[in-house]
Amino acid sequence: MRKEAFDPYPFIFLNLVLSMLAAVQAPVIMMSQNRQAARDRLDANNDYQVNLKAEIEIMALLDKVEHLTARQEEQTALIRRLLDQKGG
Repeated sequence: MRKEAFDPYPFIFLNLVLSMLAAVQAPVIMMSQNRQAARDRLDANNDYQVNLKAEIEIMALLDKVEHLTARQEEQTALIRRLLDQKGG
């Protein structure tokens, strides 16, 4: 009967197994990170397109508001002139 341990200090077999596991896992981890980076790029591009469209729509709304404000000022001035003509 042996009294020596199966894998004496510094646990050579355990180190070998862990090194092999790391060697197998590394490419899988790198591939998953690559896929995630591609998804992140697509998400960023989609966000940019949405923000650009929203900005264009906001600019169009601001133009409409400015147009309505100018028209309201014209109507207010016209009403004042009419009231001045009636009162004077």
